Amino acid sequence: MRFEIERKFLVADGAWRAAATGFRSLRDGLIGQFEAGKVRVRLDGGRAWLTVKGARAGLSRTEFEYEVPRAHGEAMLAEVCVGRILEKTRWCVPHEGLSWEVDVYGGTLAGLVLAEVELEREDQPFARPAWLGQEVTGDPRFRQSALLRLGESGRPLSAEAILASAA
Repeated sequence: MRFEIERKFLVADGAWRAAATGFRSLRDGLIGQFEAGKVRVRLDGGRAWLTVKGARAGLSRTEFEYEVPRAHGEAMLAEVCVGRILEKTRWCVPHEGLSWEVDVYGGTLAGLVLAEVELEREDQPFARPAWLGQEVTGDPRFRQSALLRLGESGRPLSAEAILASAA
């Protein structure tokens, strides 16, 4: 069993691009959500993953991740997932000893750019890159399950529109 400890931020500008070292194209779908967590499928290049995330306790949550055959992941996205599929490009951006993941969303969420950093402990200090904007770690509007529901509207959404919506 693994614990995920992450912080999530809006991205203020494109200065992160100069430090990016690589990227991956991801497609995520929500299989199910329950009171304590969620089950997600992700396609990442030629691989597919099934992830079960438990309830949050502060910044931490349990996470179970299993690789599944790519064909199974594609079938889950097409046949099982609730709502729209999120498409994003995830960039790796190192900054002062940590690896930041900058997600640039496509489709109806085009224009939304979020940055995440995984930490070893909740109280771990870290240097904030200058390109970071507002922290949205605890904001339910920026959880992946909420973004999937927002994307169902078919209308393009921006970070400003999400922030203006009710929490």
